Amino acid sequence: MAQQGAGGGGGTMAAQLPLSGRTSSAGSVTATQSSVAGTNSSVNTLNSSVSVQGNYGGSTNSTAAMPFSGKLGLHEAIQRGLAANLSAVGLASALKQAEGQAIVARSALLPNINGGYKENVLENDLQIMGIKFPGVPKVVGPLAYFDLRASVTQSVADLTAINNMKAAKEGIAAQQQQIQDTRDVIVLAVGGAYLQTIAAKARVIAAKSQVETATALYKQIQQSRESGVAAQIDVNRSRVQLAMQQQRLATLQNDLARQKINLARLTGLPPNDNYDITDEVPFAPAPVLAVDDAVKQSMTARFDLKAAETQVRAAERARLAAKDERLPTLAISGDYGVLGPRLNEGATTFTFQASLKVPIWQGGRAAGDLKMADATLEQRRSEVVDLRGRIESEIRNSFLDLEAAASQLELAKSNQALARETLKLAQEKLEVGVGTTVEVTQAGNDVASADLDYITSLFAHNLAKLSLARELGNADKKLDEYLKVQ
Repeated sequence: MAQQGAGGGGGTMAAQLPLSGRTSSAGSVTATQSSVAGTNSSVNTLNSSVSVQGNYGGSTNSTAAMPFSGKLGLHEAIQRGLAANLSAVGLASALKQAEGQAIVARSALLPNINGGYKENVLENDLQIMGIKFPGVPKVVGPLAYFDLRASVTQSVADLTAINNMKAAKEGIAAQQQQIQDTRDVIVLAVGGAYLQTIAAKARVIAAKSQVETATALYKQIQQSRESGVAAQIDVNRSRVQLAMQQQRLATLQNDLARQKINLARLTGLPPNDNYDITDEVPFAPAPVLAVDDAVKQSMTARFDLKAAETQVRAAERARLAAKDERLPTLAISGDYGVLGPRLNEGATTFTFQASLKVPIWQGGRAAGDLKMADATLEQRRSEVVDLRGRIESEIRNSFLDLEAAASQLELAKSNQALARETLKLAQEKLEVGVGTTVEVTQAGNDVASADLDYITSLFAHNLAKLSLARELGNADKKLDEYLKVQ
């Protein structure tokens, strides 16, 4: 990171850091919950989803290091995501780059040792050099000699180089903290995708049940028609209802396959749906935690905030390095070797030098470096303030989402039980001849709607808990506490 000045400036230059300490190239993962207008047959007023952007949506192959059995549980999916997700791979490379920059910055403070061997042949015209004396030959030489020598230079006092090295070390620490935060984001991305797949699978199971119910009803009414009890319009109506349920099942099966492919991409599996998910995440109340306590906890545990604060310290070191460009530097150098016409006739020689450089005028370079360092430091301090506000707002939003999802889930569960009871009563009325197929069809639709409401509400509740675990930090360690996997 340290650079040597060009031209007449000389001296070590302050390392120039990027203006922003944020790593936007990795992408983002966002769990959102928006309100939707309710309908007469649905209690669902929430639309929850996980948006995965950039490198978080890709992965490398995870099956080489972790053989795949064809069955994927939630914990295994997250472990595969942590190992193979492209964002984690990219940040690991960024960490290596930061470590390399620290080594380069440190090299300006360590001895620089070189060795060399020279064979010299010299012939000079003394008259051209102004040496004209009687008896002195015009041309001297050729003279041959060798020089075998080792040289060393060492910086003794260079505050700019010292602060460059310290800024580079802070950069390494920031990258390590960013990697830890990325782990939390990957847990949200993979966990959210797994929950979406669970919901899609539940919808398919519910749709199959509705197809079975519609099939049984169609056969029942067809038999009644053959017995002269039911009208043809009832047969037609039940047949249309069966066809609609079958089409709905096909659509939901297609959605399940797409969700599984998306989950495979996040976890380094082959991008297909030829595997089974094995875990269920039923309802479980969220851990009891006050909002203000959650905010305090996240401010001390969030690795992205720690990384931002470390980036500020790196910028402070870079500013000191720029400020110290105006200070004198002290260095020593020396060499030791053998000089002579032949190897067996050589003589040892050495030189030692101590140099003090005092910057007087560098064309405004030091002032320019300091101005750029001030801008970087100001930007990174602003980013810390912004991040603190964003973290608190995300925590409070997660609590609001969790409360809304829990309320809707309770209502959906109650509505589901009532819809099933209503369907049972409608079928009993039809069997004894006092009900109509319209009532049964409508009751069946209500059951289907209630099942979907419950599945959607359960997904929203689990996603809100998972999002809160991410907002608090160390999400992989909180997973079992917030999601009761079965």
